[in-house]
Order: sequence, then C-alpha cells, then structure tokens
Amino acid sequence: DKEIRAVFLRLFAQLLQGYRCCLHIIRIHPEPVIRFHKAAFLGQRGLTEDDFLTKVLEGMAFAGFVTERGAPYRSIDLFDELVAYEVKRMRAEEGNKQKILRHIKELAEKLYKNENPYPAVTMHKVQKPTEGCHLRLHQKPFPRLDEGTVQWIIDQATAKLQTAPPAVKAEKKCMVPSGPPIGTCVRW
Repeated sequence: DKEIRAVFLRLFAQLLQGYRCCLHIIRIHPEPVIRFHKAAFLGQRGLTEDDFLTKVLEGMAFAGFVTERGAPYRSIDLFDELVAYEVKRMRAEEGNKQKILRHIKELAEKLYKNENPYPAVTMHKVQKPTEGCHLRLHQKPFPRLDEGTVQWIIDQATAKLQTAPPAVKAEKKCMVPSGPPIGTCVRW
C-alpha cells in the first residue's frame, strides 16, 4: 500500500516540478485568491502540446490542489520536499530501476512513519468469545482483584502517560520552498 502511494507521490512530484513558480496571489479581494498560470507552466516546460498534463491542470482536483497547497506560508510535507529538493536526484535516477525502487522504498518508509509516529503504541484485537463458552467446565473462575494491585497498575499507566510524547505533532509553519527554476525541471 505505502509503496504504491510512494510511486504516485513520486510521479506527481515529477509532473508538477516547478508549479510554485506559476502561482499568483491576487489580493484585490478581501480574502486572497491563488491562481495557477497554466500557459506559463506548460510553455516553460515545453509541454504545450501534452494532452495528459493539460487535462490534469484543467481538472477540479488540480484546482483544489492549488487552493489547498498554494499558500506561501504553511507546514511543509513530503510532497513539498520532493518538488523542491529532490529534482536532481530524480533526474539522476532516470533509467536506473534499482535506484528508482530504492527511492520508492525510502518514500514508502517515510509515509509509514508519518502515519505511525509511535509504533510502540499498538492496539491488540481481542477475539469475541464463542457462544456457550461460559458453560464449559474447564474454565477457571475469574480471580478476585486486589485493590492495591489495581491501584499500582493505574499509577504506573498514569506515570507513563505523563512522560510520553504528545500524540499529535505540532504543525510547524514556514515558507514553502519553491524549488529550482521551472526551466531546469525534468521534461517528459
């Protein structure tokens, strides 16, 4: 699952390299509007006749992408890093399947770590008891609980929670890097 997502992440990072250079913020309205200059993007990449990329840029999904990710000041994620900093690496890996696969595995690992920041905290499924299991003769009665032991367990869990890192990472907002000039991007 993560490797398939990493393949698509890498594909769209290559397709959209340099897109930030073609974003324009219009501040006439009370709320700023972000527009994408499609002709400049396609022209500078030499892809004016590319039907696929033209249709991608005209789609509603891309309009949502520009609205969501076009702001110059927000938290940076893996896609932003790929578009801004990995251009040379992806160009160097062209034609070398082993390097591409290694990069995809690295991206998949980063995606996994992003979704599972604390791997020690796992939830175990408890199976539902079968019907009539309480009627079995070999089943031992549930032992009496000692109040002192129960309180000790609760105190241990409370101490662990107090020293545990926060469950949600605080978003660190900064200027989104625009990456290399659009003319240096990979041509398809």
